[in-house]
Amino acid sequence: MTVKDICDIIEEFAPIALCESYDNAGLLVGDGQAEISGVLISIDVTEAVLDEAIQKGCNMIVSHHPLIFGGLKRLTGSNEAQRCAAKAIRNNVAIYAAHTNIDSVLQGVSGRMAEKIGLVNTRVLRAKTDILLKLAVFAPLAHAGKVRQALFDAGAGRIGNYDSCSYNIEGKGSFRAGEGTNPFVGNKNEIHTEAETRIEVVLPAYLKDKVIRALLQAHPYEEAAYDIYPLKNEWQQAGLGIAGDLPRPEREEDFLRRIKKLFSAGIVRHTALRGKEIKRVALCGGAGSAFLPDAIASEADIYISGDFKYHEFFNAENKIIIADIGHFESEVFTKEIFYEIITKKISTFAVRISDINTNPINYL
Repeated sequence: MTVKDICDIIEEFAPIALCESYDNAGLLVGDGQAEISGVLISIDVTEAVLDEAIQKGCNMIVSHHPLIFGGLKRLTGSNEAQRCAAKAIRNNVAIYAAHTNIDSVLQGVSGRMAEKIGLVNTRVLRAKTDILLKLAVFAPLAHAGKVRQALFDAGAGRIGNYDSCSYNIEGKGSFRAGEGTNPFVGNKNEIHTEAETRIEVVLPAYLKDKVIRALLQAHPYEEAAYDIYPLKNEWQQAGLGIAGDLPRPEREEDFLRRIKKLFSAGIVRHTALRGKEIKRVALCGGAGSAFLPDAIASEADIYISGDFKYHEFFNAENKIIIADIGHFESEVFTKEIFYEIITKKISTFAVRISDINTNPINYL
């Protein structure tokens, strides 16, 4: 098992293509072909975490926050990121981060928060856009089923909780095979008309190459005809934040105390209570103040996230309760996600969760 194998396992769950443009997720330090002796999971990479990995015989760290975010121009040890990168290189420790990509999948950071709270009827708070494609391919009638199934197996045709979704139209296609061809049907230098099915499926852009390879392998023609169109639809299968309902309404004070205990928050900063029961909850792991309008639009009674600034609390305008539980606290269960992803796939080496609390914020 190599470093790259671990990267592939995580990215199958949370594709890098789902990262926000500002992010720097992926393998940041190390050789992708190096054999794995052990993996240490952490929220952040600090010198203490790196020492822990070395002490426990782990030559790979999987973290949520990237060690290298804004880029490194030198390795002189002038800050912790530089010291960690240099020490990791000296000790052959690979460092990998899954950040906004694991924030963006349904079962990712916000999804795990919602699960811990017990929310039902969950949906993405701000869905991804400009990530969907439509593929239309023309296949002879007798082979349409094989081509269609190949597209489904490659991940195309999934809409919400439905899979194997396609639209099919029968018609006639024409072509003339030129010199140097070996036509599946028809003769060279003669116009041929063939009964065909136009198969349309939707797919996320990051699966395009995989789906096209599957199409070409399954299609009987030497030159398969297909079209790809960008879609402007929101993709409800990925995005930032979650909104959902509580199975039973809760009093505001009781709910705030529950989430404080659940997320081990030193303090919960919140706006004025509204004197209403909490029925619908919106949340976003990490720094989620930008999604307050989405939380209000979802008709949530409370919005749970981190890193709200003073003036941003005024934006609640008594339409919703803002509950800031802290950035680290909102993401603390991310380590569980990494552990489950990796251990479900492999059992040939140790996967450990870091004992180091990397939260830089303390409460008096």
